[in-house]
Amino acid sequence: MTDLQALLDGGVVVLDGAMSTELTHRGVDTANALWGSLALDSAPEAIRAVHASYFDAGARVATTNTYQANVPAFEAAGYSAAEASGLIARGAGLAREASEAFERGHAGVRTAVAGSIGPYGAYLADGSEYTGDYELDAVGFAGFHRPRIAALAGSVDVFAVETQPKLAEARAIVALLAEEFPATTAWVSFQLRDPETLADGTPLADAARWADGQANVLAVGTNCVAPALVTPALRLLGRHTGKPLLAYPNSGDVYDPASKTWRDADRRDRFTRHVPEWLDLGVRMVGGCCRTTPDDIAIVAAEVGDAGGRPDA
Repeated sequence: MTDLQALLDGGVVVLDGAMSTELTHRGVDTANALWGSLALDSAPEAIRAVHASYFDAGARVATTNTYQANVPAFEAAGYSAAEASGLIARGAGLAREASEAFERGHAGVRTAVAGSIGPYGAYLADGSEYTGDYELDAVGFAGFHRPRIAALAGSVDVFAVETQPKLAEARAIVALLAEEFPATTAWVSFQLRDPETLADGTPLADAARWADGQANVLAVGTNCVAPALVTPALRLLGRHTGKPLLAYPNSGDVYDPASKTWRDADRRDRFTRHVPEWLDLGVRMVGGCCRTTPDDIAIVAAEVGDAGGRPDA
């Protein structure tokens, strides 16, 4: 397996993009409480194909399709706890298969697999992952996340503790990793209310200073936010941490909750146009989140290459 640190040592690391968007394009039904995670059972070959498409586009990290996958959600859908853990582990296996296949076809190119750990709010499926409007103590957060981490540990290179709206939850997950899975490392990326504040109201500066003191956190940043928030957030983060910075925002498309439809961003609003300024600010890991595609990641990879920061062609 490839330690993410090895990729970071080689230059700017290109991350992948949205999973469920691409599964939908392949005809997979994602309109369920488990979102795209149900495809771990119903369409594993489609998940592997999505990972492959991002590697082909220039990504060097495959993020497992486990953001929404957790044992309670699978149990609510009729699976046993053992079946749920097996499907979560399958998420790591599919990403690893795509990673190894790409490396076999591209001598000298290194890739990595990141185990996606979404927030408790994603399990609630009530939008609270974007507000942080839920409460568990550290023991509760650890109890919720432990089975998914256990199913992925040993099969991923790094954990992606992502779309975190609450510093308290991120702290609990990172502490759990340090105490019970000490061989692992993670990146942490936060959900924002505005460029200076986490979704739950915690100052982003506090989150940056916390991350700076965590030995098992390799990088810190933000994801699943509007592209316009990223530049000022990166500037603030850079003032409060020496950790590598990362950014993988949403596409820039705008969601209308009344009609439950998306309005596609034009090229001026698409997240890819901001990548050069993020590189100028020293971002070390960059990719996309909701509604982003392999075509977008190809543009990101080209920008990284033009800036002289791409580790491998």
